[in-house]
Amino acid sequence: TSFLIYCRTVEPLEYYRRFLKENCRPDGRELGEFRATTVNIGSITTADGSALVKLGNTTVICGVKAEVAAPAVDSANKGYIVPNVELPSLCSTRFRSGPPGEEAQAASQFIADVIENSQIIAKEDLCIANGKLAWVLYCDIICLDYDGNILDASVFALLAALKNVQLPSVTINEETGLSEVNLKQKNPLVIRKHPVATSFAIFDDTLLIVDPTAEEEDLATGTVTVVTDEEDRLCSVHKPGGSPLTGAKLQDCITRAITRHKEVKKLIDKVTKSIKPN
Repeated sequence: TSFLIYCRTVEPLEYYRRFLKENCRPDGRELGEFRATTVNIGSITTADGSALVKLGNTTVICGVKAEVAAPAVDSANKGYIVPNVELPSLCSTRFRSGPPGEEAQAASQFIADVIENSQIIAKEDLCIANGKLAWVLYCDIICLDYDGNILDASVFALLAALKNVQLPSVTINEETGLSEVNLKQKNPLVIRKHPVATSFAIFDDTLLIVDPTAEEEDLATGTVTVVTDEEDRLCSVHKPGGSPLTGAKLQDCITRAITRHKEVKKLIDKVTKSIKPN
């Protein structure tokens, strides 16, 4: 045991390779196995929709705040979705306080791309009055505990939070031209697609392991994230450099992602059925 602890500290990659040779990982998981995943909906009472997702130790909360604004001139019949991922210093020693770092900015951009590519919500559905008024959804995703695979947890939390949103009825008074909000009449968002992200770490340029921990991400020669929807449609592939992937390996990732989608969808459906909106 003391040798293994020494090996893990001094030669972490060699330590991992010993396990990977046996098709398992130090935490007992198989290479294609996700960590225990949980989701709670409606955790933030001050938000219009929220969700808390745990992926092993990685914990992410998403709060959605809805505001009304004038639509853009060139998109008179569309609203806005504004995502932001925060990786505060409290979630891990790898992040510093202050303006968002590179990883947080990349995660925010990734989420914005997922929203665009998957068409999770049609921006036309956020229009209140053409050319006059539209909803703006501010989606703040905050990591509370970082232990790898922030992208999968963030997409999951975003989807669950959007499914939890209830928007009040808004009309424009013809006489005054002012908007009138009816807080007693609330409607859920129309979720058009259910994107789910599945991330892999690439070891020694060839071996793929799903849902990497922070330690596994650090030792990996690359990562890849595959986003699919409920129709098994590929929404996006996110590969920030690192080891190249063969077509066959990418197909393996997509196949695993399709299976993962079904697991996540089941979890979300179960929790949304158990919570009745106010």
